[in-house]
Amino acid sequence: MQKVAVVTGGSNGIGYAIVKRLEAENYQVVNLDIQPSDAGHYIECDVSQVSAVKAAIEQVIAKYGRVDVLISNAGKHLSATIEDTSEAMLDELLALNVKGAFAAVQAVLPQMKQQQQGAIVLMASDQALIAKRSSFAYNLTKAALASMAKTTALDYAEYGIRCNAVCPGTIETPLYHAAIERYCQKSGRNPTEVHAEEAAEQPLGRLGQPEEVAALVSFLVSAEAAFITGSLQLIDGGYTAQ
Repeated sequence: MQKVAVVTGGSNGIGYAIVKRLEAENYQVVNLDIQPSDAGHYIECDVSQVSAVKAAIEQVIAKYGRVDVLISNAGKHLSATIEDTSEAMLDELLALNVKGAFAAVQAVLPQMKQQQQGAIVLMASDQALIAKRSSFAYNLTKAALASMAKTTALDYAEYGIRCNAVCPGTIETPLYHAAIERYCQKSGRNPTEVHAEEAAEQPLGRLGQPEEVAALVSFLVSAEAAFITGSLQLIDGGYTAQ
């Protein structure tokens, strides 16, 4: 029987790498995203809208009859202090990063309970464990996802459902490149120099790659990780160990 995996935000970056990895491992992968993709079975879905997420997952269950894996990956970054964060900006980040994950987890749980098994991975960040400057709202949302992973793990362990959070550091994705571009436009810095500085900040001397995060996610949803739940799995090149 082919397992079914739902990935939110699977059209680029880490999400795209996860979709491709799970497809290679013979999962039937469904990608919920606002941007079309050639990876997985694509369903257009604004993950910041709770009703849209629930409707999309109902569609998945109606089509395939099960959900074995949920990867809640959709999210966005905001570089701003608390003073520079408007209510609208905070609402936007909470809607996608937190409420989107809430909606996806809540929607798959009844089916997973019926199956008496399931694996959920929430895409948090190293900022679930440490603070970074000018990152008030993003930091807040990623800490919330870490909490969600732990409470969900405890509440649903009796049903054979596991939930973990992956906490990437600086990963070379389109999101990363866009953030560097915005910073350089504001500061007048040279992008090549900024990229080199970012790499040098990592103890391993380089940025992480989306495929490396996908490999960790693949392990966490596999039978080999059957005794891992409620954990925060760092993949940050040693950054938070400093």
